[in-house]
Amino acid sequence: MTSDELVLFGELIGMLETCAEGVDPRAAVLERIAILMRADFAASCVWSDQTNSFRNQVGYNMDADNLKRYEDWYQFNDPITGELKRRRKPTLVDEVIDRAEFERTEFFNDFLSRDGLYYGVNTFLVENGRDLGDLRIWRGRAASNFGERELVLLDVIGRFLKAALVKRSSLAARLTPREMQVAGLVARGCTDRDIARILGIGFGTVRTHLNNALEKRHCANRAELAVSVARESSIIGTESLSRDED
Repeated sequence: MTSDELVLFGELIGMLETCAEGVDPRAAVLERIAILMRADFAASCVWSDQTNSFRNQVGYNMDADNLKRYEDWYQFNDPITGELKRRRKPTLVDEVIDRAEFERTEFFNDFLSRDGLYYGVNTFLVENGRDLGDLRIWRGRAASNFGERELVLLDVIGRFLKAALVKRSSLAARLTPREMQVAGLVARGCTDRDIARILGIGFGTVRTHLNNALEKRHCANRAELAVSVARESSIIGTESLSRDED
């Protein structure tokens, strides 16, 4: 790396280690990552087991409408990301698909080419089987392909980004008192209508709190949420639940 890149690398790591609560670390450093990778474009998504899709996209030097097209259509017609995701390490796109075959795909011609993406390298960040996010770094056709320098650099950056995402995920997983009450009652086998009656709140409000709890805890269903909250000693007993307004 050049001296300027070393300074930028230090700034990037410092930002990840001190990222404020409520700030998405991916969005905070994506441009710097692209510069360090000597790339033209970058994007990041988060895989959701609940929706079985990628979402929460952030991008650098990519058209927002085109990113929306990926979310709506092209992620379901994507010949490379599934294999890249399974590898769970920095991997060149050319390692998972023949270049000539790739350039014949709809994904390449109608999605990537729209913004000028040609050479790619991806990495996916996973903690205890849970997807935290990814980095999708691209260069244009006029550039050369990524090499060992970028694979090593992306691996190092990925480790620091993963730590920042784990920290953010832990903070985001904190349930509000009311969400914890709802989750605690779910763990006791109560139906949504039971919960509404016990807490003195509307059925729709119960569903909102329940969905928030499922999202925060990355639970696919009520059973998983029940297991999650049952591990915590702070579950509130139904006999002591307040009827404070939400």
